[in-house]
Amino acid sequence: MRRKIHKTPERLARVRVDAVAAEGKCIVRTEEGVIFVENPTGGPGVAPGDVVDLRITNTKKQYREAVAERIHEWSTVRTEPFCEHFGTCGGCKWQHIQYSEQLGFKHQQVIDHLTRIGKVELPTFRPIMPAHPTQYYRNKLEFTCAEGRWLTTKEVGTNQPMDQRAVGFHVPGRFDKVLPIRHCYLQPDPSNAIREAIDAYVLQHDMTLYNLKMHTGYLRTLIIRTADTTQQVMVTLQVAQDNPELLNGLMAYLQTLFPQITSLNYILNTKKNDSYQDQEVINWAGKAFIEEQMEELTFRIGPKSFYQTNAQQAYNLYKVAREFAGLTGQEHVYDLYTGTGTIALFVARLAKHVVGVEYVEASVADARVNAEVNGITNTTFVAGDMKAILTDEFFAEHGRPDVVITDPPRAGMDEAVTRQLLKAAPERIVYVSCNTATQARDLAILDEGYTVTGVQPVDMFPHTHHVENVVVLTKR
Repeated sequence: MRRKIHKTPERLARVRVDAVAAEGKCIVRTEEGVIFVENPTGGPGVAPGDVVDLRITNTKKQYREAVAERIHEWSTVRTEPFCEHFGTCGGCKWQHIQYSEQLGFKHQQVIDHLTRIGKVELPTFRPIMPAHPTQYYRNKLEFTCAEGRWLTTKEVGTNQPMDQRAVGFHVPGRFDKVLPIRHCYLQPDPSNAIREAIDAYVLQHDMTLYNLKMHTGYLRTLIIRTADTTQQVMVTLQVAQDNPELLNGLMAYLQTLFPQITSLNYILNTKKNDSYQDQEVINWAGKAFIEEQMEELTFRIGPKSFYQTNAQQAYNLYKVAREFAGLTGQEHVYDLYTGTGTIALFVARLAKHVVGVEYVEASVADARVNAEVNGITNTTFVAGDMKAILTDEFFAEHGRPDVVITDPPRAGMDEAVTRQLLKAAPERIVYVSCNTATQARDLAILDEGYTVTGVQPVDMFPHTHHVENVVVLTKR
């Protein structure tokens, strides 16, 4: 039997990092081609301008991948990370880069995608809209409660038995390992206090947490939602076993310790995965929803509802979409991928009628409730597969659109949907995107009948590589 030959990994010494790329990676350009540099778990992170030693981890036809093993010179765009979990936790990967520089990188990413992938004629881009605040901006966090705690190098070195229970976030690339979080800078109070209280209760009462490999244990996830404008708080626990005694003890503990919790719920999930959209949510105390306000509108948000996780910046995003729509009160508007109807209801008072279309039936039900709560009667919400539902017959029944607002998921619009929009020929299309690469792909198709007349990047998620972008297209 032949021995397997292990090649010595290729290394490059003292190369300068040029820029950032998709998914938060960095780029090094060499004579042999582009190298994408990953930030390994536990490392300090790589920033444009750093001079580093690289170890090549993968060689493809058009590029190579690498990790930085040593940093010789620190970039001038760096700043001190504010979170003790930076480098191990999978979130906030750009903490080590100054926020003004983050904005510049994101703005350039939008330009690059729309010009290189879309290849369409573009107007002057508006400057990217910064987020404020840049910490404690999320209104929803989901923590995993697991028997699979991630141990630091120092803890491993002690060889001391450690409690394996943890309430926190998955370590990148490890479905079975959870990093216990001491303080998270993503969600405002009382999020950290609630998580810490759950952690303490678990230890005091020797409660079992879910083992992601063996599929045993009791407590699975902790989901916290907060409302910025009303200060309402929702807590939803996901458990793996029907044990009323365990559940009631934990729920009563939370209710007593945190009277500001206005919605306390649980989900009994006996599946082998933590997805709960197909599971029943049981309201244990308080209301079954919390409320968020935007201008004169009130939105009810349930445990399964989709609502933009940065509510303050979502308001700015929706104002851009409304401005680009250019409504006068006479327009028939279609809101595609409407979710719980937030954009549809936000523009409804300036439109003649709004038709919201969404695949998820539960979201459409939420949208109808929100319309009723706000006394809005000029909206129609329809559930169905977008590419199947947008037919000539559908337009004949609901009216052809004068303006279309579309806010698809990261995969963008199905080509059949894009083609149908070309057939429907609205005067304007407002395209809200969380993935400018797929947005650019769709713009290339819409270029057959439309001209891009406005572009506004919006930073919704500081300290990450994610960027939202709003484009308005005008019929030629």
